[in-house]
Amino acid sequence: MRKVDSKKIQISGLNLLVSGFDCVSKMVIITPESIKQFQKLMEEVNEPLSIAFQNMHQGHPVEALLRFLNGRDGNVSKAYKMLIDCLNWRIENEIDSILSKPIVPTDFYRAVRDSQLVGMSGYSKEGLPVIAVGVGLSTFDKASINYYIQSHVQMNEYRDRVIMESARKKFGRPVSTCVKILDMTGLKFSALSQLKLQTAISTIDDLNYPEKTDTYYIVNAPYIFSACWKVVRPLLHERTRNRVQVLPGCGKEELLKIMDYASLPHFCKRQGSGSSRHSTNVGNDDCFSFDHPFHQQLYSYVKDQAALAESAELTKDGSVHVTFPEADPQDTKIAETIESEFHRLEDQNGPVQQTK
Repeated sequence: MRKVDSKKIQISGLNLLVSGFDCVSKMVIITPESIKQFQKLMEEVNEPLSIAFQNMHQGHPVEALLRFLNGRDGNVSKAYKMLIDCLNWRIENEIDSILSKPIVPTDFYRAVRDSQLVGMSGYSKEGLPVIAVGVGLSTFDKASINYYIQSHVQMNEYRDRVIMESARKKFGRPVSTCVKILDMTGLKFSALSQLKLQTAISTIDDLNYPEKTDTYYIVNAPYIFSACWKVVRPLLHERTRNRVQVLPGCGKEELLKIMDYASLPHFCKRQGSGSSRHSTNVGNDDCFSFDHPFHQQLYSYVKDQAALAESAELTKDGSVHVTFPEADPQDTKIAETIESEFHRLEDQNGPVQQTK
């Protein structure tokens, strides 16, 4: 994992820790002056935006400003527009109350979890939450797109409001990013049918939760991923490229350098490759499962918040409709490239084979 240098700067009479973010050949320089300028702009926003910002930063306003500044390469005016757009999105979609709107009934939510494979397996040695994503075996075929987006945003909010705040106390240091391990087991040409949903989720994260992932680790990558990665990688922002590491096999040996064995996702704990749907690991070890402690705690939290807010009337027939903006033209180009490469590989190679 990257070692990040930090320095303290004086802003408004307070010592605030400013951490360096990802940079490759051209470092993004965030100066105290640019933060002061950004702060001043935010002091002048109207009351609804100010409240939305307070709810979003959870008592860590400078960290939030830094994330948006880095998301726009240190340009204050662009970062300000990005943040204002984000706050308007949060207001329009009532994101502040989304953790009080459970997906019910429970059996339906279980079906969502079984088809949208995401979970948390533990913490890195630096205290970053370890988020696991079953890219290859997620089917997204048990509910409408609205439910999957609602579930994704709820996990984002729970991560930021509950998990990261708990990690700060547990590890005694600022925790504002996570590590993501993407399991490509089972990735097939049929994944093209999920491209629209995946693009929508990616757009939401890029525009409203910038700089939240420290590193992406790719494991159990089949040939189809390796081939597509070669053509997609040059299209990515250099900062993003530097965050992606493709590991051999299930990535166990490399991942144990940054986390303990207990924090490894279940699909990384064996010698061979494979994910939860083709594994002898069952029960609470499967961090994708609704029965895993992470999902049980998340769902209980949402139901408790619903009871407190007297908003438990949400039923299976009414999801939370979270809007998502149009994808960036570059993201659209990447999606089109992936689609084109999938078709080329399908015509050329036929069945997908797992890399060794």
